[in-house]
Amino acid sequence: MRFMILVKASKASEAGQMPSERLLAEMGKYNEELMKAGVLRAGEGLHPSAKGARVKFSGVTRTVVDGPFPETSQLVAGFWMIEVKSRDEAIEWVKRCPNPHEGESEIEIRQVFEAEDFGAEFTPELREAEARMREKIARGRN
Repeated sequence: MRFMILVKASKASEAGQMPSERLLAEMGKYNEELMKAGVLRAGEGLHPSAKGARVKFSGVTRTVVDGPFPETSQLVAGFWMIEVKSRDEAIEWVKRCPNPHEGESEIEIRQVFEAEDFGAEFTPELREAEARMREKIARGRN
C-alpha cells in the first residue's frame, strides 16, 4: 500500500522561512530511517504558494490563478510517498517524524489508489498502457 504523507504549510513556510539547521538534520535522519527500512519512494519540500499557481477547470475553460493562496492550513509544504503494509504502519511512521514546524503542525496521510481499486472501468487495455507508462518512468524514459 502506498501513502502520500502531506506536511501542511505554516505561516512561516508560506513566508518562505527556511527550516533551521537542527530541523534539517532531524529530517535528514528521519528520511534515512525511511530509506533504510525500504519504505521511502519519494519526498520533497515545496516552495511557498506565492511561487505557485492553480488551474481552475470549468468544462473546457481553464483559468490560471497565481499564488499566494490565503488558506495556509490547507496548503502543502512538503510530502513523502511511502510504501508500507497498512494504514496503521503509515501512521506509526508519521508519528516518528520530527515536528516539521515550530509550534503546532499537522501531517495528513492519504492512501494512493492502486490499479485494482478502479474496478472493471480500468480495462485490461488501460491497465496495460498504465504498466507500460510506469515502466518507462522507472527507466527514466518518456
